[in-house]
Amino acid sequence: MTERTIESWLTDMDGVLVHEGHAIPGAADFVKALRDRGRPFLILTNNSIFTARDLRARLATSGIDVPEESIWTSALATAQFLTDQVPDGSAYAIGEAGLTTALYEAGYTLTESSPDYVVLGETRTYSFEAITKAIRLILGGSRFICTNPDTTGPSQEGPLPATGAVAAMITSATGRKPYFVGKPNPMMFRSALNRIDAHSETTAMIGDRMDTDVVAGIEAGLYTYLVMTGSTRISEVERYPFRPSKVVDSVADLVDLV
Repeated sequence: MTERTIESWLTDMDGVLVHEGHAIPGAADFVKALRDRGRPFLILTNNSIFTARDLRARLATSGIDVPEESIWTSALATAQFLTDQVPDGSAYAIGEAGLTTALYEAGYTLTESSPDYVVLGETRTYSFEAITKAIRLILGGSRFICTNPDTTGPSQEGPLPATGAVAAMITSATGRKPYFVGKPNPMMFRSALNRIDAHSETTAMIGDRMDTDVVAGIEAGLYTYLVMTGSTRISEVERYPFRPSKVVDSVADLVDLV
């Protein structure tokens, strides 16, 4: 694909900048270059557990200095989507502080009484009681929204059920499919572009997954870089019916392009 002039950058977090809490070589230099040169950028994550402030602190611990306003989570994208749909609405939320804080700051009322939306995010402590409440509210007319479709999340002991898996349970009980805001929905990228006042034609997306980062980037009209420091191996790229604009070893290869 023909190289574009890139003025703004979107990048995934896990597998691109950090891996298991440690900075990937070149990541701190890449972010520093973005900030030094005044490039508009956002770090994107489908994780809805943590607030942007939490993630800023976690990145700082790994040696990556990022301002809080440069982090865009699926929870923030979901809150923005709901505000655009029903301003000052109400929601029953299942999730952690990342989700409830985003909804609250967007002007949403959190309630169990006939909410406009049931919003399902990620949590390490899904409760049967909360899932049952969600099912009954959806059957009663509340619309069903999920922060992201990821079916599992990582832990030191192995995979954990995540938002997509619990959403499937609720869908099975209600017959209602949710609207997923996070990747691979390009909606998350478009909201990110709006947040930094960027244009798709001059923005690049850096990701480590073909099935979320790259496909969503393509659908949003972005130039896409696939890095080999995350979950995708080079041998797997050919299996997909779409291709990234360019494959690079790591984000370190992009520092001079900022």
